[in-house]
Amino acid sequence: MTQPRACQEQEDSWREVTLSTQRLRVLPPAVLSNPVLESLDLDRNKLRSITGISKLCNLKKLILSKNEIVDFPNEIQSLVCLEKLELNQNQIRVIPEGVFSHLPRLKHLRLNNNRLSALPMDLAACRGSLQYLNISNNLFRTFPQPVLQLAYLQELHVQNNALRQLPKELFQGQSLKMFKANGNPLREPPSEVCAGGIQQIRNYFNQLQCGSGQEDKRVKTMFLGASLAGKSTICKSLKQGKSKPVPKEERTVGIEISEFQIKDFTFLFWDFAGQLEYYMTHHVFITPQALVILVINLHMYQTNDKTFKELVGFWINNLSMRVPNSVVLPVGTHVDCCQEEEVEKKRHDIMAKIAAMLAERKSNLAHFIDNLEGSEEPEFYADQWERLKEMESCTLTILNLVAVNCMDHHDIKKLEATILEHVKNEELFPEVVRVLPPVYRQVEAAIVDIAQSEEMADHGMMDLQYLLSKLSQCEHLANLGRELLQDILRYLHRIGLVVWYEEIKHLESTVFLQPAFLITMFKVSVGIRTVFSAALLGSSHCCLFSPSLPTQLLVRYRLVQQLESISVDTLIGEHATIRDQSNWVWTFKSKAMLCHRAVRALVKHQLCSEGMQDVFEEIMGPRPHSGRGKLFSLLEHFELCLEVRHAKALNPQASEFVPGKPWETTRAQGESWYLFPTYLNQTEEVSEVWGGDHPEDLHIRVYFSPEIPEGFFQRFLVRACSLYSTHWVAKATCLLICNGKPLLIKENNQRAYSYLELRCRKPAGRTGFQFAWDFFMAVVFIVQKLAEEWPGLHVCVKTPCRTAGCPAELIWPDMDGTNAMMKEDIKTCGTCGHRFGTELLLPKVPKQPEEPPAQPSAYYYVTSYGTTTFGQSSIQVNRQVRRLPPPLAQGPTGMARLVLSPCS
Repeated sequence: MTQPRACQEQEDSWREVTLSTQRLRVLPPAVLSNPVLESLDLDRNKLRSITGISKLCNLKKLILSKNEIVDFPNEIQSLVCLEKLELNQNQIRVIPEGVFSHLPRLKHLRLNNNRLSALPMDLAACRGSLQYLNISNNLFRTFPQPVLQLAYLQELHVQNNALRQLPKELFQGQSLKMFKANGNPLREPPSEVCAGGIQQIRNYFNQLQCGSGQEDKRVKTMFLGASLAGKSTICKSLKQGKSKPVPKEERTVGIEISEFQIKDFTFLFWDFAGQLEYYMTHHVFITPQALVILVINLHMYQTNDKTFKELVGFWINNLSMRVPNSVVLPVGTHVDCCQEEEVEKKRHDIMAKIAAMLAERKSNLAHFIDNLEGSEEPEFYADQWERLKEMESCTLTILNLVAVNCMDHHDIKKLEATILEHVKNEELFPEVVRVLPPVYRQVEAAIVDIAQSEEMADHGMMDLQYLLSKLSQCEHLANLGRELLQDILRYLHRIGLVVWYEEIKHLESTVFLQPAFLITMFKVSVGIRTVFSAALLGSSHCCLFSPSLPTQLLVRYRLVQQLESISVDTLIGEHATIRDQSNWVWTFKSKAMLCHRAVRALVKHQLCSEGMQDVFEEIMGPRPHSGRGKLFSLLEHFELCLEVRHAKALNPQASEFVPGKPWETTRAQGESWYLFPTYLNQTEEVSEVWGGDHPEDLHIRVYFSPEIPEGFFQRFLVRACSLYSTHWVAKATCLLICNGKPLLIKENNQRAYSYLELRCRKPAGRTGFQFAWDFFMAVVFIVQKLAEEWPGLHVCVKTPCRTAGCPAELIWPDMDGTNAMMKEDIKTCGTCGHRFGTELLLPKVPKQPEEPPAQPSAYYYVTSYGTTTFGQSSIQVNRQVRRLPPPLAQGPTGMARLVLSPCS
């Protein structure tokens, strides 16, 4: 039986050949002479043509992604059995007619990341077979008509093209199950409709057929700038059509948002506070397709680098990371305090320094690209190269600076005319016009009427089902189904007119018709800078706020004083004492933590001082131990705090682990505490537990260019610590424990030298290296996933050379699971010439077998924080545990493992 099996394995190897990352420039003759070949993977090579491929008449799968193909290979038409074809990430501009008509079995086609602007008409010949098509990241300005004839198409990707309109015919059939179109300047249907999925798009077109579409012209306009630059004055003056000075004591705290008209355009004005304590959350609200007005106090501005960085450079840098293709209008204020020649001098200096910043960014990206292209094996960095090229093509559009005197009516009208002129420019703002069915505007008007009615409470919160019922009672909306009404609510949420967090369990049935109350709710809660107000909208949602909403609630950074000022009556109402209050203050000062009762007491205290105590239960829940309420659901959903628990003993209520049966976790006893990473300070405890760096440690660095964004490390802490329940944290360091093994993360954020360093002890044996690199990879993945929220942020992983004093660093290849680089056993430093085992530099397990242990480890059942942990460790346990037989050491699926060596 052994011989037939060996023959079968050999035959399988002939049918499937993988030649990825082999630096091939031509197809090997041995491959072309294989008549039974069915699958050929040529990913990440240097192929420009595939001459001879027509000989492989039985080929079913052909992967040619990430090569150097410019001209579409005509020989592919001879592969009549082909079912899967991938040509993504090449430089193809045109696909000739007459290829796809010979591929009747083609099911899967990837053409993304090329230079295509059209598809051949004969693609329609695949109408009976093609199920997957990806043409994203190309140059399509109109939707390719042949796609409409693909009757069995189930998945279609058209992201990041230049499409302005989608054909309704695409959505009339029932075969399409997944459709992605983000990154297009869509008008019909708008991007906010497409974000709702296929069914919402179908509902949109169905309503569009019932009446002519209406153009909706809305412009999100964000006012940024340092404190006292004049943002609020300009915002209010534009809205009222005349100069409107704002006293210093009425300056913006957090964010104020208002709506007004300039001719037929509706402007949503976002006025951002400029004080330092609010910076870290601005990235949450700064979104694409908006006009950014950067307000600069010309009287305070000095023509030196320090002042430029504080008043201008900081904002340009953050915009480049968050919305790298946005339009920025610099506005200089306080010109009445400057001489005319002084204004011109400062205008020229500002514009020149901004241009220099953008040129430096472009130069840095070109340098990164050259480094990858000049490496010995550039094919290993194809994904990183593609990402850098995308970033290189996106840059801020900086308009000419407009100097105004905020007290001069004529200057305000001049600024209004300038703004209107720019938003009418379709090249600058292709999405400013949306085509909507009339019913969308009708539902919006009905919601405004409901929100302004006498029966509506001040907080503006309404049960979803009750709101749908109220809308259905409107005569002109009576025939609308609830599915359509919910679709329109989702659209209104995405453009910022209502707030409905249906993805948050405790808020899915609540709609905020007056989002002003929602920001008030956050301001009330804990007062920890604007870190909480960030949660009120999330990373991509907008709200429409009244300019008169309370401004001194959550965004209070003197939290300790507020805790100390909580009244005795409030403490008693929350079953707390003055001694508890002192403990809250001490714990917050030392550990940046607050317990559930402390937050409730603080919120109640603030609401009472604002005369809003009637909404306390709506925000926090009716009783101290009855649940966390809406506020905590929002804070945790947006990763602004981390729930932690004090572990004083084993949990007696923990359920018994029985192999093969579902595992049920038990909530630990004791009050919930919440960690707010923004206020972490001391690092001594982390350093003490870690024990100092060792020369033999495995360590890597995750580099950020231009810098680590404000608030990034704090959000990373929340994500990482929620996965690894054993951890120590400080302001710029974090120590995670998994399987008894520590991993240290340190932040270093300097100009031109920003990185996170990850470090763990050098493991022993194959199992140790496997676990260590898995741990590294899990943390790197968290960092990279979070970094996706900053499209203009370049992230690169490097491993420093292990030779003391050597400055060389090894760039990690693309992490897509196909890295042949990991197969090498030895890596040589190109600077110092020293050779190292690859497992010391990159994710790899050494070949040499692991030595058998001298004596087997004992296995223990340990309960901590209400969960069960298993695995290997040398930790000494000073509390009672229960010994288990070795087979149970595997632990339940998805749980952390901890196997403890016997204590002496």
